[in-house]
Amino acid sequence: MKKSFAFYLSAALLLTLFLNVIILRQLFENYKSDLEASLVQPKSALVTYKGIPVNRSPGKTAGPCAPTDFVETAKLAKDAVVNISVRNGSAFSPSSSGSGIIISSDGYIITNHHVIANGEDIEVILPDKRSYKAQLIGKDPTTDLALLKIKAYGLPTIQYGNSDEVHVGEWVLAIGNPYNLSSTVTAGIVSAKGRDINILNSLYAVESFIQTDAVVNPGNSGGALVNIQGELIGVNSAIMSESGGYEGYSFAIPSNLVKKVIDDLRTYGEVQRAVLGVTILNVNDEIAKDFDLPAVEGVFIRDVIENSSAHKAGLRINDVIVGINGRKTASVPELQEQVALFRPGDVVSLDVMRNGKRMLVNNVRLQRKEGVNTGSR
Repeated sequence: MKKSFAFYLSAALLLTLFLNVIILRQLFENYKSDLEASLVQPKSALVTYKGIPVNRSPGKTAGPCAPTDFVETAKLAKDAVVNISVRNGSAFSPSSSGSGIIISSDGYIITNHHVIANGEDIEVILPDKRSYKAQLIGKDPTTDLALLKIKAYGLPTIQYGNSDEVHVGEWVLAIGNPYNLSSTVTAGIVSAKGRDINILNSLYAVESFIQTDAVVNPGNSGGALVNIQGELIGVNSAIMSESGGYEGYSFAIPSNLVKKVIDDLRTYGEVQRAVLGVTILNVNDEIAKDFDLPAVEGVFIRDVIENSSAHKAGLRINDVIVGINGRKTASVPELQEQVALFRPGDVVSLDVMRNGKRMLVNNVRLQRKEGVNTGSR
């Protein structure tokens, strides 16, 4: 009996040992397989964009971004923007006010025509509170510009920038004297270019405004719109508002047009205005389809005035002007602005669509518009 028990016990121990060996062998094989796999596969890691290290300033590698402040730009420009007060001659009459821009150290100042239009006594107050009586050198209602002169020297000035190089989305500063709050600086971006808002009451008015969202209020008229370099790219002229105050839309006369008009007023006392001699419309979808145009843009000629510049150059009714001197003119305001940069006698070339084909019309000699008020276009 004892021998049988011992036999069974020994057999059970051997079986247990055999099973343990098999289990240990299997575990070893599994461990070996996992170890080999871990040596082949790469380790997991946090994925980080290599171009810009984490928690570091992106700097210039991140592309253009909003400036952190406009301190240096304001320093360059704000001392050249003045306050203008206008009276109609009576000490008891209410005065109006606006802004102006010093463009020469000897006292030439740009402002809007509507700022000084109804006044006889014009006073200019500098940012340092010095006050001067101003002389009106010339004015042009068709562009809403005027030129003043004060007897002062060594004045700070603003340099002209190139308004043709201004881009939608670009940062700008508006500097002026809203509600007689002197030397007020506001910032915004260029919202659009070539805006015509039908605010100038003249048959030959030139409206091709730069639209911005910089805050402009009554009293800002005649003030400066400058780029980040502190260069003059526009003269603030109007707002679109139902309340009379700022509601998000302000408009400035582009500096290239300002420079030409002001140079004329300073040199001749009046604007030397050239015209093509055509009646024009903006191209719409219907015109584009009817005349096989590649895009809904350009300036459609409704009529050509006899013996005008356009007539002598061979332009025809139903032609579409799409460029002047190689510069695109997608709308009536853009064409009017470009033509207004020239004087009578200047020669230009026109890009024209005729019968669905593009052609170049050279040697178009611009003429002066006869039978209109001085300075009209």
